[in-house]
Amino acid sequence: MDSKIAELAQGWLKIDPNPTTRAKVQALVDAGDGAALGKAMGSRMAFGTAGLRGPMGAGYSCMNEVTVLQCTQGIVAYLQKTNSADDLKAKGVVIGYDHRRNDTGVNSEAMALVAAAVCIHMGIKVFLYGKMVATPLVPFCVQHKGCAAGMMVTASHNPKDDNGYKMYGPNGAQLCEPHDTAISELILDNLAPWTDYEAKAKEVRSSTLCVEDLEGISAEYFKQMAATLNYHSEDNAASGLKIVYTAMHGVGTPFAARAFAAFGLRPFVPVPAQNEADPTFPTVAYPNPEEGKGALQLAFDAAAAAGSSLVLANDPDADRLAVAEQQSDGAWKVFSGNEIGMLLAHWLFKKATAAGTEPSKLAVVASTVSSKMTRALAQKEGMVFEETLTGFKWICNKKFDLQQQGLKVVLAFEESIGFCCGDIVNDKDGVSAAAVFAEMAVQLSKAETSVAAHLDSLCDTYGHFVSRQGYVILPDPSLTAQIFDRLRPAPAGNGYPQTCGKFEIAHVRDLTTGYDSSTRDRKARLPASAASQHLTFTFANGAVANLRGSGTEPKLKYYVELHGPDRPSVTTELLDMVKTIVGSFLEPERNALKWGGVE
Repeated sequence: MDSKIAELAQGWLKIDPNPTTRAKVQALVDAGDGAALGKAMGSRMAFGTAGLRGPMGAGYSCMNEVTVLQCTQGIVAYLQKTNSADDLKAKGVVIGYDHRRNDTGVNSEAMALVAAAVCIHMGIKVFLYGKMVATPLVPFCVQHKGCAAGMMVTASHNPKDDNGYKMYGPNGAQLCEPHDTAISELILDNLAPWTDYEAKAKEVRSSTLCVEDLEGISAEYFKQMAATLNYHSEDNAASGLKIVYTAMHGVGTPFAARAFAAFGLRPFVPVPAQNEADPTFPTVAYPNPEEGKGALQLAFDAAAAAGSSLVLANDPDADRLAVAEQQSDGAWKVFSGNEIGMLLAHWLFKKATAAGTEPSKLAVVASTVSSKMTRALAQKEGMVFEETLTGFKWICNKKFDLQQQGLKVVLAFEESIGFCCGDIVNDKDGVSAAAVFAEMAVQLSKAETSVAAHLDSLCDTYGHFVSRQGYVILPDPSLTAQIFDRLRPAPAGNGYPQTCGKFEIAHVRDLTTGYDSSTRDRKARLPASAASQHLTFTFANGAVANLRGSGTEPKLKYYVELHGPDRPSVTTELLDMVKTIVGSFLEPERNALKWGGVE
């Protein structure tokens, strides 16, 4: 066995507070299984702007109490550098967790308790939720209580064996660069436990520095939600519209139910097999409502039994929202994140202006890979529109900046069904988005129209924006840079492409190098990062295509959108473009990429 791996394993055994994972590592040591120990100990989970995320298990390469312990020690060291001692102790931090666990004994609550023990050991007050919560309650508490930071133990919609640890800054938004790099360095500087956390974690809830106020914070969350986002309580209570809701085996049900009650909405129709929190996710291989009809089939069955035509779904930590509506022919339309974003943006714009806010004081924020339909809405109606890099860390930090300028951000969103309605939370929030969408649907029902018909009317007004998103799977992640480099001036020296098949390219933006052919100084206005691959092609016909490498999976993702006066002709040309872009730029056959095609 490699001596370094053996040393790492012995170090693990000295600090792991989990008897199951400790016994597993000890068994590998006793068996001399260097290969298994190397896999568990040889690499360390990297802390990034999304925090930590990976499979639960033993070793530094997995999510467990040790990796969360070490990560939290780095976070606390960072907070000590960026806050005065008195401020940090007075402000405190908030920590929440979901319901995930596996047979190694690793579970979300245990990791949250270790994180809290680190903070309390350093004299920092902790708002520790007493039971599992929806993720939006953590960034809400950060802002509501004025905390220095927030941490949430969750893997969102990842497969059942995964877990994660997400951090929020003092503005309630996820961290952006370079804060993640600073924390990552401090984690490595603070690997040795500061105290005995096996005992400390058990004493957390009895500490005078541990504040448990789930009910008080939740009550304020729903109070603010109703005060700022609810406009038609009487109509909501009187409506006969039946709405089906699924929590996708996650934590969302009690929070979605209280949101409906706060808006005066009638209780939703539950999906019995999916609305209780269940870490085994027995009915779905991937607990992600973004997967579409396959993931929502049980909700469709519940809707058929109840006579409902509308389904709302949260992902397991309730920060995303999916929507589907049954059409007149009986088929279900699953709305894309772009379509939901447009519906919410228009609804909230109308409500804000009806309440007396001037359009120039309103704003919409969207990621660069999201539909430009909300930009068309903002431009036509006189609102501010801001585009950001992909990810809510960028979206909601931009939202915060706009708020500091005196603007009201009616919606911040991205196409992957993430929506931040109004001001109450500075992160995506599937709970409030569900209530807002339900209220809008009630008003559409009162006007005897459907959600799909309303969306069509918005397209007639602002343009028919048709988009397709997808990905190709790479046999070797190292191919990513090779594929993108072939589309750049270096190293091939051919320059950026001017055409793609028969389609002429008007502009190229390279967010890896910082180049943008559309600006006078040829510099991109969004932050560039050499660590990621991202090219944007704007075509002469108005289409925009974003190609980017995934930061967490062996995938290349594409997002292509085209707009025009009518949907059928736009769709036909768009599908042709997607096939051409993927075929010419990503070259699936040459690179042995797996692609399911486009519909």
